[in-house]
Amino acid sequence: QVQLVESGGGLVQPGGSLRLSCEASGIIFGIYTMAWYRQAPGKERELVARITTSGSTTYADSAKGRFTISRDNAKNTLYLQMNSLKPEDTAVYYCNAGGFGMIYWGQGTQVFVLR
Repeated sequence: QVQLVESGGGLVQPGGSLRLSCEASGIIFGIYTMAWYRQAPGKERELVARITTSGSTTYADSAKGRFTISRDNAKNTLYLQMNSLKPEDTAVYYCNAGGFGMIYWGQGTQVFVLR
């Protein structure tokens, strides 16, 4: 059974930082492209950042320069370091694993940035 379990969300002041984690089980973590998505109330889910098996990264324009995606294959864990947070970053953040025709999602972790 595949599980992606996010943690690290919470309430933060503008300009603050959070580090999200996603621990994977039931998959060979190192062979999947991993990504963070987010969904704000009333909006569609959007890609925040992606990291390939080789470590290449892609960021949404809104995340460039502020967020850093990384992975630790030995720990089966994906990370998202978020700095200089803004109220518009408020959303549920989802971990995603993709590859070999399969897509897996975590249950999400809420990030709320005060106004």
